[in-house]
Amino acid sequence: MSDGLNDARAMRIAEIMTDFRNLQHYLSQLRTSPTAEEYYLEGYSLLRQCASEAQTTLETPFAASTSAPGGDAECEKQQLRAIITDAAARRFQCQRAYLRAHAGLRWMNTRNSILRGQKPNASHVNALQSTDSTLRMELICITDVHVENTLRTQDGAEGKWLEEDPSLANIQQIIMAR
Repeated sequence: MSDGLNDARAMRIAEIMTDFRNLQHYLSQLRTSPTAEEYYLEGYSLLRQCASEAQTTLETPFAASTSAPGGDAECEKQQLRAIITDAAARRFQCQRAYLRAHAGLRWMNTRNSILRGQKPNASHVNALQSTDSTLRMELICITDVHVENTLRTQDGAEGKWLEEDPSLANIQQIIMAR
């Protein structure tokens, strides 16, 4: 017997997919123009990687059963749960890419403010190394637990229904299976 929460599940799907769409939009707008010498620097490589991860997440097909529930509330419940799980995993992947890209953009902006349009030279070495170290430290802090906490904190602050959101372990299993 259905539990009467299918409308809440459908609303949750819409919320997660809206977040996913917003993250995808942000990540698709990443544009950098490194010089040939800068192209393979850590921060620029990271930004390209984040954009690629977002595109791959978008292109990954939905793997759950696509049979129509046919008016059966219990089948609809199971289908909605599967969609919530898939959507939450996709949003998680994009949130992780977003946080990493944001760190990359901070790196790029700091680097640009250090160089001020000049080519790197000996006077920039310490500041550029510090910027690289800061990027690495930021990336170390962007763990799966941190990504999940940012999403749950945001959702909780907005009063969203989280009862059937998948656990971090479940999300990690789904991502590894793809």
